[in-house]
Amino acid sequence: MNLKIKDILKCTNGNLIIGNKEKECKNYSEDTRTLNIGDVFIGIKGERVDGSSLWKNAFDKGADTVIINNNINLEKEEIEKYEKEGKNIIQVEDTMAALGKMASYKRNFYDGKIKVIGITGSVGKTSTKDIIANVISQKYKTLKTEGNNNSYVGLPLTILRLKDEEVAVIEMGMNHLGEISYLSKIAKPDISVITNIGTAHIGLLGSRENILKAKLEILDGMKKKILIINNDNDLLNKWNLENKENIEVYTYGINEESDFKGIDINLEEKNSSFTYKNKDKKIKIKVPVSGEHFILNSLSAIAVAKLLDINEEDIRKGIENFKLTAKRMETHYLKNDIIIIDDSYNASYESMKASLVNLKNIHAKRKIAVLGDMLELGDFTEELHRKVGIEVNNNNVDKLFVVGNYAKYISDEAIKNGMNKENVVYFENNDLLFDYLKENIKEGDAIWFKASNAMRLFSVAEKLKAYIENN
Repeated sequence: MNLKIKDILKCTNGNLIIGNKEKECKNYSEDTRTLNIGDVFIGIKGERVDGSSLWKNAFDKGADTVIINNNINLEKEEIEKYEKEGKNIIQVEDTMAALGKMASYKRNFYDGKIKVIGITGSVGKTSTKDIIANVISQKYKTLKTEGNNNSYVGLPLTILRLKDEEVAVIEMGMNHLGEISYLSKIAKPDISVITNIGTAHIGLLGSRENILKAKLEILDGMKKKILIINNDNDLLNKWNLENKENIEVYTYGINEESDFKGIDINLEEKNSSFTYKNKDKKIKIKVPVSGEHFILNSLSAIAVAKLLDINEEDIRKGIENFKLTAKRMETHYLKNDIIIIDDSYNASYESMKASLVNLKNIHAKRKIAVLGDMLELGDFTEELHRKVGIEVNNNNVDKLFVVGNYAKYISDEAIKNGMNKENVVYFENNDLLFDYLKENIKEGDAIWFKASNAMRLFSVAEKLKAYIENN
């Protein structure tokens, strides 16, 4: 059920400059670096480069079709050249808007033929998506969001990848009100999951209540509203108790009584286990990573699986062999019993707190937290960084290394709450941090890296790993 060029013209009101209206479009990319022969290139305007200006480069890389903005001037000689080569050029008013319209149009082809699972939340969207998709794939052919491609660009491109799948697991992210509503109306979920309401992007939305409002926009694209929520989260719990709308809600949790409740929790260094209770049934599950939040993620997967009629054995298998997306608790066991945990993709107060609890549970001679700035916190920046500092002290960290303007608040608060200042070091940049680490790491160290992605702590983790392996 691929789009043809005539479908693209119809849903975008585009103009076919040259090409064949019956041409079938199978694969799409907005990045000339990842284009394959026969792909459709969509020129998205970014902060620094207008992708539409790269249309000739896209043809050189093997694209058959380019979709570009109307403001791109096309020379007659160029048009004639590419027409002879059998290429297709479509111009539209706005490629970003066109991408969304194309994805929505294709999604409509699959109405009644596929189940879409929508996932959002302040923390844990990607790992929850990975667990849910792995469980579902034990029974159904499954498409999932790759990495964290959960934006205005990533989600439509995921929908455009649909072929003969039976279920699609779609992650939705946001920075502002209205964004998830837009994405939900494209994906049209049959079942939605909200993992939690935390403080990520609170500087842009102003309050956790506004974050809750933004996440609940996932309902906007649903015909029948079936929602799975983390009942341990205070705002979701409160919303559910007060909810009077026509919404079918299923809950999961550990601390609160829920439809799918985790009991008999056992957290170990490399994995964890729990028993889930649903009505009269009790089933023991092993999780291949440690951390209470992964038990919550697994419970959400169980809830989805039950709604899709997946049996207990497939549920167990799907959870036990799932793989985390890169830079989410990516653990490396190196020589001299050194452990590096690269958890540097993103950070909020809630995920920092969870990481410090996990670090506490690792068996190591020294437990070292390498923490950087948490971004997009606005007026809450100092308060939330200081709260992380309290958690550092609460979780018996041996060494605290911080980098970034705001991370100073973490170190200040850790010292204020009793951490020996000789065990706290502040660095102005990642190069100084790396130089210090390579000279001061010792046998048996566990080093946990955590910060917002823009801090690029993953580069320090990768360099340190290479240094240890080669020395």
